[in-house]
Amino acid sequence: MVLIGVTVLAFYLFLSALSAFAVVTLWQLRPDPVTAAVAGVGIAVVLGYVSFRFGTVRLLSQLNARDLTTSESPAVHRLLGRLSDQMDIETPTVKLARFDAPNAMALDPMGRDVVVLDTSLFRLLDTDEFEALLAHELAHLERKDGLAQTLIASVLQTFVGIGYLFVSPVTFFVTGVALGSAWIRGRPSEWGETVSGRIRRKLVSLVSVFGFGFTIFVRSQSRKREFAADARAADVTGKPMALASALRKLDRAARPQFGLSPLWVYGEVETDDSISDLLSTHPSTDERVERLTAMADESMTRIEVQ
Repeated sequence: MVLIGVTVLAFYLFLSALSAFAVVTLWQLRPDPVTAAVAGVGIAVVLGYVSFRFGTVRLLSQLNARDLTTSESPAVHRLLGRLSDQMDIETPTVKLARFDAPNAMALDPMGRDVVVLDTSLFRLLDTDEFEALLAHELAHLERKDGLAQTLIASVLQTFVGIGYLFVSPVTFFVTGVALGSAWIRGRPSEWGETVSGRIRRKLVSLVSVFGFGFTIFVRSQSRKREFAADARAADVTGKPMALASALRKLDRAARPQFGLSPLWVYGEVETDDSISDLLSTHPSTDERVERLTAMADESMTRIEVQ
């Protein structure tokens, strides 16, 4: 145990020294703050763009989707062309896939944009609901929401990584001392309870808090884009309640048919969904329907009776 403790301590001290050397070197070579910020954002944007393009192509290949030809469904293609003209965007390709639940998604790989529709949507939605849902997906393509979200996340992750790099020498040092001393004392499982272990836990928690905060920010932007796509679809189609109805149907279809709890759960289980709401990429259906209903109320013509 002493030999293992000394080896572990030496290894982490080496990592600490190596990361400290990297930090000092970067600090000595640092340009002015504006140039450094521009360079960091530029690199993050390039990496995010490449990641988005390759990721989109990979996702599209994994969906096992097929083209919906014009001869197969001329009505869908006419509707798609009309909506695309209204929104002044290039008409995307339509593909069919089978998801675990009724869904639709807009993808913009290199070349022509793509709208992927679950086959169940054709029997689940009526004409107005289908049009509103399609307009919602086209709104995402119009605003380049997928690319924008990826670039924002890439920039924030880059800054979190830089922050972690600057605290890594201390993190490696206290980790080595905690693990090494625990092994030397013959109690390796208690390394987290040592003074060094507690310091390491606080450092990791500090970095995690920043990472969690950035994640919440990115997800909040995603939810705002969903609201914006809803509003754009309602404006283009003039049928906000059709989109609200479509969202309700999709929400019901995604839930278990009979709503039974697992057999191993005894009694009622109360859960706090506040964290889930913060980390969700989409707003709740209730909130989206509420906003669409308000849009419908505002667009109604009111006649005053004398």
